[in-house]
Amino acid sequence: MADGTPPPGPGPVGPAPAVRPYLVTAGRVADAGSGRALPLETQVVATVAGLDALGRLSFERHDIVAACRLPQSLAELAARLRLHLNVVRVLAEDLREAGQLAVHVPDASATHDASVLRRVIDGLRAVPDSRGVPSDTD
Repeated sequence: MADGTPPPGPGPVGPAPAVRPYLVTAGRVADAGSGRALPLETQVVATVAGLDALGRLSFERHDIVAACRLPQSLAELAARLRLHLNVVRVLAEDLREAGQLAVHVPDASATHDASVLRRVIDGLRAVPDSRGVPSDTD
């Protein structure tokens, strides 16, 4: 976070994997099925079925569902698990199809609204830096 404290929730799960991303996804890419990859701000959360299946899930799928006890974006999830973003996108789609993950894609019109971007920038500028002083640079 901006003040140097880690984000809430569980920390990273183990060291970064040494396995190539295309091996984890069996060569599939994020936009192969739907024609469009999930946006990185897509919110994901584990379902009851996903939490019940934790013991049967393997490797990255287990880690994704376990980390999604609280809603978070695909970008946050990829960073927390130290997985390639496109791997997380592919596996999130698989888990959604299996009913183990709920995926909430943001409204495309809201993400392209300039006023939303302006409010985000203003909000980031209002966050104090490490000295406790709000940022006032443009």
